[in-house]
Amino acid sequence: MMAVETIAEDSSAWRLPPSRTGATSKRREIYSYRFAAMGSPCEVQVDDPDPSLGDRLGCVAEMEALRIEHKFSRYRADSVVGRINGSRGNAIALDEESAALLDYAQACWEMSGGLFDITSGILRRAWTFDGSDRLPEPSLVNRLLPHVGWHKVRWQRPNLVLPEGMEIDLGGIGKEYAVDMAIARIRAESDVPVLVNFGGDLAVTGARVGGGRWRVLIDAMDEGDGKAAWLEIVSGAITTSGDARRYVMRDGVRYGHILDPTTGYPVVGAPRSVTVAAPTCVEAGIISTLAMLRGREAERFLKGEQIPAWVTR
Repeated sequence: MMAVETIAEDSSAWRLPPSRTGATSKRREIYSYRFAAMGSPCEVQVDDPDPSLGDRLGCVAEMEALRIEHKFSRYRADSVVGRINGSRGNAIALDEESAALLDYAQACWEMSGGLFDITSGILRRAWTFDGSDRLPEPSLVNRLLPHVGWHKVRWQRPNLVLPEGMEIDLGGIGKEYAVDMAIARIRAESDVPVLVNFGGDLAVTGARVGGGRWRVLIDAMDEGDGKAAWLEIVSGAITTSGDARRYVMRDGVRYGHILDPTTGYPVVGAPRSVTVAAPTCVEAGIISTLAMLRGREAERFLKGEQIPAWVTR
């Protein structure tokens, strides 16, 4: 996900320093709580200057982010995903939360005609989207493709059988899910307006004090081009999918990090970025990702969804 910069209405531009500090707006002081989780810089903005309240609500969000990261990380052998990927073709029973995420992933797979596939993460063994010019050997992609395909998985709640050699990866929905869960936890603690931003996926608990709007600055696609867009939000969530930071550039061709699971290669004709506003972060995230997966048909797909969306090509 492309990073976004969030700032309180009428405040100066927010930057992410290494420490937690408050940010002051002309109207009202915003307390910012910052931490790192899920490989991303994270921030909780609290529309109240009280540092004790800001730390308490920020800690709620941080603990929820870390809980979800530990439970669903593909890098931890003791996580749910780690146990699934290490099951060697044996059935594994899942808890209610994990089962709900798999149900959602399956619904997205069906809705997308197989383009959104949580088993396609194994293709990262071939691709490294680090801004270099390194393309994978076609033979390696071809060896991995037989291990991709949700239709090969046996999923009958709560039992999952993942064929040996296959993997699942919930990274396509995990960060957005963490934002929504953090928002829910914060709402249970306080009615103070809060904005949660995990690596550019963000949501708010509601309008600012007095009905004010939160302002969101979408980063320019390329450093130094000076182009960016401002959005305002009083409810719901915003996410952006794009290739600003994860790509391969070879012979003047830019290969974005979103892969077509049927070919093993980046989606042909995908936009540079898609930003979506929706009631929840999970909804916004999946729609922006599905639009990217549609390639040249991204705009037509978004028009059919009838939700606020912005496309950059």
